[in-house]
Amino acid sequence: MSQEPPGPRPDAAPDSPGAAPDTPEAPKAGDGAPSPASDAPQEEAEQPQDAWSARRDLYAHSPGIMVGASARFEGGLSGRDQHGVSGGHVVGDVIMGSKTEVYQLGVSSDTHTSGLVPQDSLDRTAALFVPGGDGSAFAGLVERLRAERVLVLSGQHFTGRRTAALMLLNRLGATPVRSLDRDTTPAAVAGLLDGARGHVLCDLTLRRDQPLRDTHLLALRERLVEQDAYLVITVDPAAALDDVSVAQWRPPRSRAVLEAHLAALPTGPAGPGTDAVALLEHGSVKEFLDRGHQLREVAAFARLLARVALGRATGQDLERFSLAALESQVEEWFGDPSASLADKAFLVSLAAFNEAPYALTAELSDVLYALLQKTEDPREPPRVPVFGSAASGRLNRARAERYEENEVTEWGPVAQRKARYRDDRTALVLLREVWTGHPSARPALVAWLDRLADDGRPLVRTRAASTAAVLAASDLPSAMALVISHWATSRRYRQRLVAVNALTLAHFLGAPNILRILGSWCAGSDRRERWTAIRAYALIGPAHPSEALHALRAAARTHFAAGDGLGGDSARLAEEIGELASSVALLLLSPAGGQVLAEMRGWLGDEPALRDLALRSFLSACGHPEDDDPAAPSAPLLEWYAVAAAAHAPQARDLTDLWTAALRDRHHTDAALAVLRTWTWAADRTPRAEAALAALLPDLAETDTDRRRLAHLLRTMPAEDGGTTPPPVAGRLLTVVEPG
Repeated sequence: MSQEPPGPRPDAAPDSPGAAPDTPEAPKAGDGAPSPASDAPQEEAEQPQDAWSARRDLYAHSPGIMVGASARFEGGLSGRDQHGVSGGHVVGDVIMGSKTEVYQLGVSSDTHTSGLVPQDSLDRTAALFVPGGDGSAFAGLVERLRAERVLVLSGQHFTGRRTAALMLLNRLGATPVRSLDRDTTPAAVAGLLDGARGHVLCDLTLRRDQPLRDTHLLALRERLVEQDAYLVITVDPAAALDDVSVAQWRPPRSRAVLEAHLAALPTGPAGPGTDAVALLEHGSVKEFLDRGHQLREVAAFARLLARVALGRATGQDLERFSLAALESQVEEWFGDPSASLADKAFLVSLAAFNEAPYALTAELSDVLYALLQKTEDPREPPRVPVFGSAASGRLNRARAERYEENEVTEWGPVAQRKARYRDDRTALVLLREVWTGHPSARPALVAWLDRLADDGRPLVRTRAASTAAVLAASDLPSAMALVISHWATSRRYRQRLVAVNALTLAHFLGAPNILRILGSWCAGSDRRERWTAIRAYALIGPAHPSEALHALRAAARTHFAAGDGLGGDSARLAEEIGELASSVALLLLSPAGGQVLAEMRGWLGDEPALRDLALRSFLSACGHPEDDDPAAPSAPLLEWYAVAAAAHAPQARDLTDLWTAALRDRHHTDAALAVLRTWTWAADRTPRAEAALAALLPDLAETDTDRRRLAHLLRTMPAEDGGTTPPPVAGRLLTVVEPG
């Protein structure tokens, strides 16, 4: 959940795609103005987002491949199970690793020259061709071409539209086939017809001021009738057409294409297709088909499957193929000189905002586009078209899709039209390629991330963090130096929190040395780096409780016992003690809670700094509602005590000792009684909480003073709605504290 607790949150603006940030726009990189993370005098007026709600925002707004649909970094308290980051280490090992294999996927259909298509090539293609649908639609296209002589076939790139055009002519017997050069004008096409029976013109280059018109087709038809010839022209769905009737090409299913290729290949000694069924049952095949690969990749995969059957390749080659094909596609996108800079900026923005609202992705894509333009030509002012490409076209080119889903906001779920890559690995591969393969884009990308980190929307800031995490997993030194470090030392709490999230996600993506960085910051003299490290340990600590507790314990001793490094600033001292307590409390409410609880019990000795930290952290955790819901009928630690007491587990004694110490400590008594008051209200709402509290209270009433304190609380506490009469459950619990 991402809803905020009641009350204002100065650092979070409405989290909707159209909401304007609540802070001024960050200065542009290279303008001579300070960067958004510079030491502008803004810290005093800003309050940090509390650790609990910051964690909720991170869960709610991180990309699904990093945290999963319902995953949590520290898992759930119930049952003490570790859920972890969904796919975290797999992503780190596979996506972030170097490529070790390159597969030839064939020449892009964007490259054309004029000339006759060899008949043996047509025959081989015909043997493998799979019509879309049930075949009747393709037969209808054949008859339409027979009647009209010229057919305009519309379809997406890499869906087999060029192959379909050739097969239409082949099925009609219109051979030989001449392939015409795409770089011509519609009016000049008729002059290219040279007497061949069939002609194909793939991806005709069309401009808005030179569209393909119906008059062009009429002229072509006259010429084709004279020559007893046929022509198929393929175009994009968004091509510039004027009163032209087009035929729609819908590609066949990938599995059908794979089956056709396997059936035609000599995969076994008994003849073609012998091992096709067995090959299709290979574990890597289903995963490959589920990724929605292009048909050219399916054909290459089929050839690899045949090599596996012949013992010329291994299962590992099959496993690597899908990722290698994706990497090849990403390299092709950025290396394509015909693709516009705006299209490439959109690819990057979609990678950062995968599974986010499309409007937000497009809005911030334009910001990145302007920064990239400035990198290419600093002398020219950036020009961003107000009305650019249609959403459907740019998403199809990016192999992405739109879908409707609720977006979690501080006002509750809001329906949004979102966008995502069809292959969920694309975002990680693409961001790595931009950062490591195109370093000239780094200045613009860094300036863009700085703007995102200072945005008023939690979703935008979280995606700045997740993007920086991918960069850190790809190239930690550069990402730290250019992006994360200056966020961590910013005067703005907001930007420091982005650094916290970036380091957390980077660690779970497999970035090296994150714990070492946090350890040095936590023990260092820079209080902003300390703040960042303390917050990060709350998120990473459940997977590394020993390291986290050691660092937080050392920070309490070294820096806070005497206010070391704070210049006697009591407000800063109180703030950092509070941050420490929140981090330890979050660790206590994690699957590592048993180890944390035992450690905290040991802090109740004579060392004031650790004792104070233990009690602050414990009460903070006790006061936290179940599932981050203030209206929850119970609290996690109350439930934990009930389970431990029923099982006679040692954690029950640890919890009781901490409660007793908090109630008897004059610095924490009031806070402890306030928590017990909320637990009593929870007990009034649910019998389960009442039973747990009834089991706990006798253990807290060891002395007459303890009993009188608890009895006074139960007699005088107000109702939850503010009424002066104690709730009915208070009277029942009073009989437990004072039996008889």
